[in-house]
Amino acid sequence: MITCDFAILPVGCDSTECKDYVAAAVQVVKDSGLHYELTGMGTQIEAEDLKELYDVIAKAQEAVFEVDVGRVYSVIKVDDRRDRPNRTLDAKIETVEKILK
Repeated sequence: MITCDFAILPVGCDSTECKDYVAAAVQVVKDSGLHYELTGMGTQIEAEDLKELYDVIAKAQEAVFEVDVGRVYSVIKVDDRRDRPNRTLDAKIETVEKILK
C-alpha cells in the first residue's frame, strides 16, 4: 500500500481564501474511489501503485487550474513501503497509539 500526503496551493489569487481550490482538488480524489482523508493542512490518500497515485494528483492539480488560477504549487510526500503488507493510513496511526500511554 502506498500512502501519500499532499497539498496543492494556488499562487497569485486575489484572496487568501482557498476553499474553492481545495474543494476542486478533493472532489477529484473523491471521484477516484481511492481511500482518502482530508485534514486541515492537506489530503492523505492510499493507492495500490504509483501510477494510480500520480494520476489522481495530476488530475487534482488540473482541477485547481480550472478554478481560474495561473499557477499552483504542490507539495507531495509519498510513503511507498513494500516490506510489510497493508500499511494503510489507519494502520500507521494504530501502531503509534499502541505505544502511547
